[in-house]
Amino acid sequence: MINRAIPRRTALGSAAALALTACSSPAGTPPPGSPQKPHKVTVGLLPVVECAPLYLGLRQGIFRKHGLDLVPSQFPGGSAIMPAVISGQIHIGFSNVISLLAARERGVPLVSVAGAGTSTGDPVKDINAIIVNDGSGLRSPRDLVDKKVAINAWNNLGDTTVRVAVKRDGGDHWRVQFVRVPFQEMPGKLASGAVDAIWVSEPLRSSSLASGGRLLFNNLTETYPKVQVAQFFTTEQVTQQDNALVAAFRDGLKEATHYASSHTNEVFEILDTYVKVSSSVASAIVLPDWTSDLAEESTQALGDAAHEFRTLWKAPDVAGLLGTR
Repeated sequence: MINRAIPRRTALGSAAALALTACSSPAGTPPPGSPQKPHKVTVGLLPVVECAPLYLGLRQGIFRKHGLDLVPSQFPGGSAIMPAVISGQIHIGFSNVISLLAARERGVPLVSVAGAGTSTGDPVKDINAIIVNDGSGLRSPRDLVDKKVAINAWNNLGDTTVRVAVKRDGGDHWRVQFVRVPFQEMPGKLASGAVDAIWVSEPLRSSSLASGGRLLFNNLTETYPKVQVAQFFTTEQVTQQDNALVAAFRDGLKEATHYASSHTNEVFEILDTYVKVSSSVASAIVLPDWTSDLAEESTQALGDAAHEFRTLWKAPDVAGLLGTR
């Protein structure tokens, strides 16, 4: 099934309506830094490498030092995190940049507060990849024309960045056949021949390569030299009413990110607490370039690509998402 025939994402439809009518921050939250006890803040996370600094900062007491009692809440997918933030069930969430820009386009008042890691910029060793079977005859992005490529969600980061690569290589990106497959099922679908290629991120990138896969190309470096894939976000209302909370989270995450950058051995240790991988795969995992700063140029590049390939129907609201206007 060719992707352009698939309706655009509707997962945020009800969430958008909720946001416009009942968006609110969690009630009864005193300012952070209280001498009595730290301010409780719940953060919605995914079991991905980019979240490691937050878990590491929690273990090291970094967030408590900044007046926060940080409570991580792990979700199976990003589509469940946004409604939880919008409804006020949790304070801060984690999501990829294109999903956030799509939410802004639909009128959901989300704003990013911190970055969540950046790709390495190395075409061979990066946090995302397009993987094929080792015996595959596919050799370049244009070879994906009329082939089945597994992605975890239509009209999002995976198909957008693959389209960029195929177009740059002279292929007709509209003829790539994107197939929606949960990440954990992708290696099996590839091995069985149900799909011709899979789009995966770490740690599945390393485990897929270790089990007979071959790197076809890096979809991120094809899109922008160093891509900030995901960001931490909240609602505009929270940034206005709980600005001290947001500032404390941003400061704590920045310190935790610096700590992760200089203690990579501890990063691998913390990964084992929320991402279950074998020791052989863990040692091969490519870590992001850690940064909690919001990357405006990268966000713009992803937004422009999403607009070009109809993931976004309007010019991306980068300024609104990053709070720069």
